[in-house]
Amino acid sequence: MRFDIITLFPAIFDGYLTQGLLSKAIQRDLVEIHRHNLRDWAPPTPHRPVDDKPFGGGPGMLIQVEPTVRCVEAVEASLPGESNRVVLTPQGKRFDQPMAEDFANRDRLLLLCGRYEGFDQRVMDILQPQEVSIGDFVLNGGEVAAMVIIDAVIRLVPGVLGDEQSNIDDSFSRGNRLLEFPQYTRPREFRGHTVPDVLLGGDHAAIARWRAEQSRRRTLQRRRDLLGDPQNLEIDNLEIDLNQTKRNHPKSE
Repeated sequence: MRFDIITLFPAIFDGYLTQGLLSKAIQRDLVEIHRHNLRDWAPPTPHRPVDDKPFGGGPGMLIQVEPTVRCVEAVEASLPGESNRVVLTPQGKRFDQPMAEDFANRDRLLLLCGRYEGFDQRVMDILQPQEVSIGDFVLNGGEVAAMVIIDAVIRLVPGVLGDEQSNIDDSFSRGNRLLEFPQYTRPREFRGHTVPDVLLGGDHAAIARWRAEQSRRRTLQRRRDLLGDPQNLEIDNLEIDLNQTKRNHPKSE
């Protein structure tokens, strides 16, 4: 999968691209990240300006339409195939796991990172990008939001994760739209806090039922909105696929 990032500050991504799963995915040619400096399409003056004061007055500056449109068109023309345009803006549709899953099915994603007071409205009118927000708050620019989207999407690219089941069972994911169950590792006891007995008994069907119930309880306590009408929600509908569990643990049969 290829990401094209259009930004005024490409160096912000330097550290991000060299760490963790993303770095490994890039090294294995599972993911491509290309950064494009918007100033490269600015008028050839000493400061290469890409922003100006808004018509009608008001605080701040707006990113101009001409360099932005030219940049996007040039980047898209550099490779064949469809480019899916996304602009990061607080006014966009809220980014969530289903949207990440949709993006992961695309071959190429172009991320437009705004700055200052945002883009001239004609950028939206001409390019018709999908407007996306990562939450009801305002950042200094779209770069951090672009990292959030990339981080969520690459986990869904086949081969990026060591265990493909991870992105199915995660909170909000297609195998579990609820919050994930609590998990434990060694030691069994620490400062009076112990691991639940059910996780130690080796009964994988019982573990699956316990995890489904814990997922429901946690969601009910923290994100009731994800449950719809809890009165109509049966625990059986939340259980992890027992057939998958048996395949992973054949000794439990």
